[in-house]
Amino acid sequence: MLEILLSQLANGLVLGFLYVLLAIGLSIIFGLLGVINFAHGAFFALGAYFAITLQSTFGWWSVPLAPILTAVVGIVAERLLIRHLYGKDPLLSLILTFALALFMTAMIRLIWGAGGIPFGAPPIFSGVFEYGPIFLTRYRVAVLVITVILLIALWAFLTFTPYGRILRAGSRDPEMVGMLGINLPRVLTGAFGLGCLLAGAGGLLAAPLLTVTPDMASAAIMPAFVIVTIGGLGSYPGAIVAGVLVGLVTALTVQFMPAASAVSMYVLMAVILLIRPRGLFGERWERFE
Repeated sequence: MLEILLSQLANGLVLGFLYVLLAIGLSIIFGLLGVINFAHGAFFALGAYFAITLQSTFGWWSVPLAPILTAVVGIVAERLLIRHLYGKDPLLSLILTFALALFMTAMIRLIWGAGGIPFGAPPIFSGVFEYGPIFLTRYRVAVLVITVILLIALWAFLTFTPYGRILRAGSRDPEMVGMLGINLPRVLTGAFGLGCLLAGAGGLLAAPLLTVTPDMASAAIMPAFVIVTIGGLGSYPGAIVAGVLVGLVTALTVQFMPAASAVSMYVLMAVILLIRPRGLFGERWERFE
């Protein structure tokens, strides 16, 4: 029993950190652009499909390019569609990004087909990792390590680089950033691209753990919104803590209460919001109130 519990906790930790990549990308876009990006799950799926195409065409060495290609698609979408919604009714962004999600999912079905596509882990990560009573595939361990490295790199980027500091300042007061003479449209484009890059990285890492299907888009977006809500609007530490909590709760309910696994994260969200209505690390942001 202890072995099963510890293994499920480890699996939940891996799942949680994948959710964190999604949620932080969503939080960056929402915090800086004020856009409710319902297409975020579609970018997650696109990262997985780009990885499949790159691997089959050029080999494993090219697979890390998948998140970059996803970011490029996101930048194009921002320039053509999203930027026209800044400063307007948030309902418009919700409708547009929902339509964009449907369009991207339809294009995925058209290009790659509606059926599932298996995508195995790289041969270097084959096998099982055993640590005491904990059993994990080596690929899950690699996902955990890679995700932590990405989060540390993101923190360093946001903390120590001029562009990262602009992003953090703009998430609180984008008008002030523009008044300082900084090219605000370029900053907003970069922020949307960064959010899509994180979503694509999540899709790439999740692809060998799941059957890659167009439905990945709709399956990914709700956990991301739940995590952003639990962690608190615009809080990156909150997204990390909430992602880990959601991953652990989901993994444990799948093992011990399968019938409740689909609603467990919503129950967790409801309980936390009853205690802290702004989320675990939420603050009052005047621009959204």
